[in-house]
This record gives sequence, C-alpha cells and structure tokens, in this order.
Amino acid sequence: MSEDRRPVSILATDVGSTTTKAILIEKRGDEYRLVTRGEMPTTVEAPWENVMAGVRKAIRRVEELIQRPLLDENGLIMRPRSGDRGVDIYVSTSSAGGGLQMMVAGLVSTISASSAHRAALGAGAVVLDVVAVDDGRSTSEQITRITELRPDIILMSGGVDGGSVAYIAAIAETIVQANPQPRFGATYKLPLIYAGNKDAQDMVQSIAQKDLDIHVVENLRPRHDVENLGPAREAIHELFMNHVMAQAPGYGELMKWVDVTIMPTPGAVGYIISVMAEQYKANIVGVDIGGATTDVFSSFDGIFTRTVSANLGMSYSITNVLEEAGFANILRWIPFGVNEEKLSDWISNKMVRPTTIPQTMERLMLEQALSREALRLSFAHHKSLAKKVEKEEAVASWKNQQQIFKSAGQEIIDMMRLDMLVGSGGVLSHAPRREQAALMLMDAFQPEGITQLAVDSIFMMPHLGVLSSVHREIAAEVFDKDCLVRLGTCIAPVGKGRDGQPTASVKITFPDGRVQEEKIIYGELKRLPLGVGEKARAEVHPVGQFDLGAGKGKKVEKEIEGGLVGIILDGRGRPLEIPEDTAQRVSKLTSWIKAMNAYPMELVEKYQKANPINAGQSDAGTKKEGGLFGRLFKR
Repeated sequence: MSEDRRPVSILATDVGSTTTKAILIEKRGDEYRLVTRGEMPTTVEAPWENVMAGVRKAIRRVEELIQRPLLDENGLIMRPRSGDRGVDIYVSTSSAGGGLQMMVAGLVSTISASSAHRAALGAGAVVLDVVAVDDGRSTSEQITRITELRPDIILMSGGVDGGSVAYIAAIAETIVQANPQPRFGATYKLPLIYAGNKDAQDMVQSIAQKDLDIHVVENLRPRHDVENLGPAREAIHELFMNHVMAQAPGYGELMKWVDVTIMPTPGAVGYIISVMAEQYKANIVGVDIGGATTDVFSSFDGIFTRTVSANLGMSYSITNVLEEAGFANILRWIPFGVNEEKLSDWISNKMVRPTTIPQTMERLMLEQALSREALRLSFAHHKSLAKKVEKEEAVASWKNQQQIFKSAGQEIIDMMRLDMLVGSGGVLSHAPRREQAALMLMDAFQPEGITQLAVDSIFMMPHLGVLSSVHREIAAEVFDKDCLVRLGTCIAPVGKGRDGQPTASVKITFPDGRVQEEKIIYGELKRLPLGVGEKARAEVHPVGQFDLGAGKGKKVEKEIEGGLVGIILDGRGRPLEIPEDTAQRVSKLTSWIKAMNAYPMELVEKYQKANPINAGQSDAGTKKEGGLFGRLFKR
C-alpha cells in the first residue's frame, strides 16, 4: 500500500468478557505508535444488554485523554479523520458473553475429532466438548451431553474422502436427536459446519437440514496423511461474526461500525503471534493467563497451534489450579513455611471474590506460585496437542474390526529451538517487578538453550491481531515498539549435575566492545546488565554432558538482545528440580529470588521469620485427600 493511502489514525477495541479496552494508534513522524488507551466495563449483560454502551464509554475515555473528539454528537465514529476530529480506521475484537463456544464431533478421537478440535481452537473457540464414536460414552449419554450444551456452532468431521459413511450418519443422527439450542437468539437455527468425507455431504444435509443450519466445507482429513484445517477455520470465523454474534445484544451496530470483520479475541492474539513469527523468522510461544482460562499459542516452523485450558485461571477457576496441581506443587514455589489451611482459605476467598488483587507481598507470592502451576499445566496440555501429521499407522477399530488409521504425529514444540517466549495476562503483564514475570516464565516453561523473554505491556495483542489483517506492517511496527516489553535473554544449559558444578562458560561481547566472561554454575541464577534495545554477542561453551543446542559439550555463538531484566544465566538444569526437603527448598528459592532481585529481601526474610519451617519436612508428603471443596470448606 502506498504511503499516501496508509491511515494516520487507527482506533481499535477489544470487547472482553469483563472489560472493553480501546487503543488509539497514530502516525507520529515516520513511525506508528500507541498514543493512549481507555478501559470501561463491558455491557453485554443486564442492566445494559448492549455492548455498544461499553464501547462508547471506552472511546469517550480515549477522547478525554487526547483532548479531541472521535465520536460525533450522535455517538457515531467520525471517519475519515479531518483536522483534529475522528479517525481513519476502526477495528474490533470480541470475547464478550464467553467468546466463541463450540462443540466438536468426529468419528475417532485421535484422528478426525482431534483435527476438528485443533481447527476450532485455531479459530479462537472454547471447545465445550468433543464427541466421537470411540469416546467411551453411550449414544444416550452423548445425546444428554449435547442437549445440556448451548454452543454457538457445532463442527462435525469424520472419514477420509471416499471412505465409509455409515458412522458419519450415526453421528449426525445423534446430534439431531439432541436438538442443541443456541445461546443467543431463539429464531435462528444452530449452525453446523460439516468438514468430513465429501461422499457423505448429501447424507448429512438430508439428516440435519430441517433442524440445523448446515454449512459444508472441504474435508479436514481428505487423506490419512493430510490435515486441511484452513477452510473449516474460515467458516467458523465467518459464521460466528456474521450469524451468531449478530444475535447478541448490540453486536449488529458494532458490526456496522468496523472496517474489517470482528475477530474473536483469542483468534486475533493467535494471528499476531503468527505474523510476528513470520516477521522475526522465529519460533514463538505465547501465553495469555486470565481469570478463567489460560490460552497458549505457538508458531513453530510455520505451524500455528492454539490451545485453551478452560479450567486453569487466576480467579474464577483458581480452585481448579489447586485441584489439578496439588498442594505440594504449589508449595514448592513459596520461600517460607505455608499452612495448607491458610492457603486454602486464601484460594477460596479469591474464588468467591475474583476481582480482588493481592494487597501484601506475601499474598502476591502465593498468587505467583499458583500462576506457575497454571502456566505449567497449560503448556503441558498445549504440547500434547501441538503435533504435525507425518505418518499414519493402521490399528483395528474397537467397534467393527475394520482397518482405520491412527495419527502418529510428531510433536512440534522443541524448547531448544524456541526463539521467543511472550507472556500476557494480569499476573504477568502487571507484576510489580519485571523480574517476577521473567522468573514465572522461566519456572513454568523451562526454556532451553538461548531464549528471548518478553511480556505484553497492556494486552494490546488482540487489537494488533485484527489490525494486522488489513495493515500488517503497521501492526508489526506497533507490536515491536509498544506492545512487547522485552525482559531480556535466558541462557539455560540442558543437563543434570551437582550444585556448584560449572555447566558452561560464557563470553559476552557488549556493544561498547567490553568483554565479560562468566561461569554458569549448576543450581544458581545470575543476572548481567544489558538494556532494552541493546544487543551483544554471546559465546557459550557447555561443559561435559550439558547442551546449548549444538550438541553436548559443543560451543554456541549467538547475538542476544537485552531488556529490563538483562541477561539471565540459568544454571538450574533441565528439567528443573526443586529439593523435596522444605529447608533446602526454601534456601534454594531464596537464593534465586536474591539473584533476580525479584522481591525485596527484607520482606522475604520477614515472612520467613513469621512462617517458620520444620527442619527435614518434605513437601512430597503433602497429600490430596478428601477432594478440594472438602478441604476448602471443611470446618
């Protein structure tokens, strides 16, 4: 696009489940920069029941901050910009009302249903359930489950082109008998996207077209060794915004305002991750940890994957983090003695008062300990689904003994080849010290080799994701200059050793020509200063069995980038192990906190005196007995 046709002023909103955020981007000189942002409560529910009330309030807040009008006297956006009034482009994302909620149906859990699951996640959906012929439930149980759900869209898949159609008919009949009802609007049919065997298209339409709005797209798995997710994702996106959200209160007006189709918020975040992976020519993992869910995004070798851990969050689903991780895994990140009943009380209060934030450093440490486990568990879930279909192996069908094919896909995520790790969400983006965010990312994701760390400054990624669909270069420029807060670079040798043992020697050549040599000591963390925008040359020689990506004991040279935290020499080994003995664990955690300057040491020592530990006590002895709610509310 020529320079004279590029916009000068861009307004973007994200209509979230709880807040609506507006940002203003403008061309200043020769570059595009974030000017300001405004935030107001989302108004999709009673008493407003109109998202436009919150959108207008957020835009009015931006107007107050820039001291110029963007809306006219009738509350409409003035476009294009003229003098000191209006904007050139308006774009928006949305996850209000719970965002895009889908149900997936397929023949085999590990093949067609798994592909459909990935297609739905990639389009920005929360998948409520996955129904398959081999999911272990009876037909009546499946019907009951589908009836209970109120999805926005159903995605149905199954079979390779030219294969059998009998079980596809059975799945279609099951869905029709369940008679699922949409969340929004009672006057339209629930959309069903069919992305299965092309020979069954007419049959599916004849079975379901009276009760459901059928949309046929190309097969997700046309052959056993081919996965074709694009057409289904595009259909999901188009249906959600133009049919489903058109039924939601106020969305009809919002859809008339925007200059490009509204994107689901998670889909937009994934889109900007993909754009930046291409821009940087890098492998990127991004995470957005929210109150109810944790989304993980990855772009590895051009393959994009998104997963949603729907019950792992820091407020509404914080009890699920404790239930899934267990007390022992939470306690291992806390550098002082913790009473389990006290921790349970705090977590239960956070669950019933989800909007509260920690008021003391002690509470902050507890919350950040829980966040590590939410991130760790979500990433483990992501890695299990981020696979590349490479080959298939024949197995016997459990039901009819016919030959079917089971995916033997290769895992995509290789932490040694990860270039950048980006964190987003309140617990990361708003951590009082950036060192805390860096430590949480390192503890939860355990990056290997040489990895750049960053966080999203003010959760701009959704806005920039939808903007990148029309102005890719502008979105990429603002992402790089205003969205990313660069924390620095983590250098982490992979291997096991003994405390105090050298794992690698490092020679850093700084921008001013100064050379500094350091040892990475097993069990220790060390920081070296390297500021934002500064680059240095790192030459790392791993010792013995330790590896930095070139092989055990082989030298690695790489240009590294600084940040607010700088260069982090992580000698804690991979996989990271924390002593089971409580006294040893607290000692180790304290040394890491001190090395990173993550918390004020005088407060850490204060909490340690107030919450003493029992010598020889083992965290591994902590048991999960009686169920979570039995522990939380037993009196």
